[in-house]
Amino acid sequence: MASGQKVVKPMEVSVEAGNTGDAAWLDDDGRARRTGTFWTASAHIITAVIGSGVLSLAWAIAQLGWVAGPAVMLLFAFVIYYTSTLLGLTMAWPLGRWPFANYTYMDAVRANLGGAKVTFCGVIQYANLVGVAIGYTIASSISMRAIRRAGCFHHNGHGDPCRSSSNPYMILFGVVQIVFSQIPDFDQIWWLSIVAAVMSFTYSGIGLSLGIVQTISNGGIQGSLTGISIGVGVSSTQKVWRSLQAFGDIAFAYSFSNILIEIQDTIKAPPPSEAKVMKSATRLSVATTTVFYMLCGCMGYAAFGDAAPDNLLTGFGFYEPFWLLDVANVAIVVHLVGAYQVFVQPIFAFVERWASRRWPDSAFIAKELRVGPFALSLFRLTWRSAFVCLTTIVAMLLPFFGNVVGLLGAVSFWPLTVYFPVEMYITQRGVPRGSARWVSLKTLSACCLVVSIAAAAGSIADVIDALKVYRPFSG
Repeated sequence: MASGQKVVKPMEVSVEAGNTGDAAWLDDDGRARRTGTFWTASAHIITAVIGSGVLSLAWAIAQLGWVAGPAVMLLFAFVIYYTSTLLGLTMAWPLGRWPFANYTYMDAVRANLGGAKVTFCGVIQYANLVGVAIGYTIASSISMRAIRRAGCFHHNGHGDPCRSSSNPYMILFGVVQIVFSQIPDFDQIWWLSIVAAVMSFTYSGIGLSLGIVQTISNGGIQGSLTGISIGVGVSSTQKVWRSLQAFGDIAFAYSFSNILIEIQDTIKAPPPSEAKVMKSATRLSVATTTVFYMLCGCMGYAAFGDAAPDNLLTGFGFYEPFWLLDVANVAIVVHLVGAYQVFVQPIFAFVERWASRRWPDSAFIAKELRVGPFALSLFRLTWRSAFVCLTTIVAMLLPFFGNVVGLLGAVSFWPLTVYFPVEMYITQRGVPRGSARWVSLKTLSACCLVVSIAAAAGSIADVIDALKVYRPFSG
């Protein structure tokens, strides 16, 4: 950006901030002033990474055993941290310049790779984010329904099926999301991410504690070195598919690359540089996540062995104390409210920037009324509410969509987490073809591609099984 000049494209005027006429609210590039710090970036990452999926890791380890399960967790913790660091370095172009040239993942791909890869990146990234939104809607309804079932089991006994529909809970979750979706942008939801991060530690801690108590009650650690045994109820084919699915579940549990650049774009002006802040936030977040994943997954497996449920708190591996289960599931729901916003804000920003560029003089799009953290406009209210309604309806229509989300995760893991960060780093840093670093990076990418394909195969098998008993709105 030339000295003394400020060029603000229509799409870059901060439709999120709602303060386009006040320079005090804007950074040097004409966008909303960034106020993010190491702590808010860490909260965003932890909120995105430590999802309710942490409670399914006991099941994943049960498929792989005491040797492969923890080893795979540590392996992917390293891969995610390394590739996330590479991705963070691609944000500024040329290197070291601030404000950033690349505000989103697609911007970085466009600046470094260009061509059809930009479209491929956009399709994969936003399809995955939509899938996550639908999956979180389903997951929240499962936890809300689990609260009701826990009370039912406590009063009527474990023999009562305590059946109920999850559809009313999905609608309730959708209504809450319509309200929070009016918060204008990523930088304004820092407080929601901090609350969500605290909630993730709350329910993870409860799951861990219950696992420890159950292990002590059992008089020892259950499980085996190789995981669930082939025999009654588990064929050799099922063992293979479940192992692949578990391998993929662990890999995708760490993924947050699809929103990493959007998170980094919230960090305020240096010093220190945004890349250094993001690298530190990523290191802390991945380390924290790994500790919790190892503790929750391993203690859950130690408590239940091959019978580990697919969710420690909603699969009713535990029935008592029922009030503690209720606290944990409330924490899950609150966390998912925040996590939903972390994942959909990039979608909102993409559509609104496009609309602002397409119709720069439209009052329907540009005119806003700011009320606290909310920036109300007719366009934002209409479009964001419609998006939330759509994801809620799809969640109700396809109660097994969680399996499809696993497939979307499998498809998106390799390109978003590994391929694009590696290719952009090689291009930007001019890594010589055939050099040791080039070979190492390409090998890493190829190995993760194999993992992604294998996990996709396992997820497809799971979806096929779900389709056999599919009934619309049967949640």
